[in-house]
Amino acid sequence: MVAEAAARQGFQVVAVGFPGETRPDLARRVAVMHWISLGQFGRLIRIFKQSEIKRAYMAGQIRHKRMFSQLKFDLKALSLLARLRDKRADSILKTVAEALDREGVHLVSPLPLLKEYLPQPGVLTRRRPSPQERKDIEFGYRLAKHVASADIGQTVVVKNQAVLAVEAMEGTDACIVRGGRYARQGAVVVKVAKPSQDMRFDTPVLGPRTIAAMRKVGARLLAFDARQTLLLKRPEVLAAAEAAGITLIAL
Repeated sequence: MVAEAAARQGFQVVAVGFPGETRPDLARRVAVMHWISLGQFGRLIRIFKQSEIKRAYMAGQIRHKRMFSQLKFDLKALSLLARLRDKRADSILKTVAEALDREGVHLVSPLPLLKEYLPQPGVLTRRRPSPQERKDIEFGYRLAKHVASADIGQTVVVKNQAVLAVEAMEGTDACIVRGGRYARQGAVVVKVAKPSQDMRFDTPVLGPRTIAAMRKVGARLLAFDARQTLLLKRPEVLAAAEAAGITLIAL
């Protein structure tokens, strides 16, 4: 999405992908494609400099747990790791952004390229929230913002104003399945942006897999922050939600 939007605006897109994380077909959508290991930060810098890159967008997902796998780090990456205060996602990515900036590469938010994918406030499906679900939305939203502000996770699963699951390193979809199984049908999922969300590298995203996770456990409603959440494949997501009787609401 980012590559195609940038190309439509006249950019020649040079992409750097990570095997096992980045979709291989991205190579067909960009002018130049490079593949590197997650631990090769020095090589990343060399690619940017050789390509005369001054502005970069971070798009897609790097699974946080990969940072704890057996990666081989080059000297630049080891230097970055030494600067980390902790291993929270925000700490890692802000350190990367600062290091890029020192090299003359400015990491910027991709959201201006993707406005069409950011829903405005309102109910997006035919089914509207019940009175109890509205109470759960208010309850879950308040808790999700609190959890997100601590950089623990951005999703909570609730039912009847009780917390069933809080997202941690496993990600949104796994959190939905875990909490939804406790609910035994009818769970309400709330996903939020952090109060100080850095949209350069940490944009909340929902898509078909989110709906599939909800359908698997009979969750009935998904609420999320309007204008700050990317909704991937919107027609497909809305069709799947309608078929499953799931309500989508942008807050």
